[in-house]
Amino acid sequence: MTDHTDREERRRYPRLQAPIYCRPVGPSAGRGGLLVDVGLGGVRVYSDAPMEPGHRLEVELRLPDESKLTFLTEVVWLQELPADAPASFDVGLQFLDLTPEDIEALEAVLDSPEP
Repeated sequence: MTDHTDREERRRYPRLQAPIYCRPVGPSAGRGGLLVDVGLGGVRVYSDAPMEPGHRLEVELRLPDESKLTFLTEVVWLQELPADAPASFDVGLQFLDLTPEDIEALEAVLDSPEP
């Protein structure tokens, strides 16, 4: 398993803790995950659902202006969290299908001042 610090150093895109909510999309999607941070390359979420690296899922991000973006993502890493953590797993999801419009919407959130 890769050390969390190593992942942070290898990031190609700036990240930010943004006021965005993330949830899986689909009839059997279940509850959403708590978004930890977001960047143009993907998102980091807390989740109670175990997933394997390589697993693909569609997620919906609700932006601060209440608009929604839907993306296909792939699990790139998963780390089990301690019992007192806010969820069972810390999960890294990589975006697979960003459109130019999606990038523009995310950049607007990433460029805005933190709340």
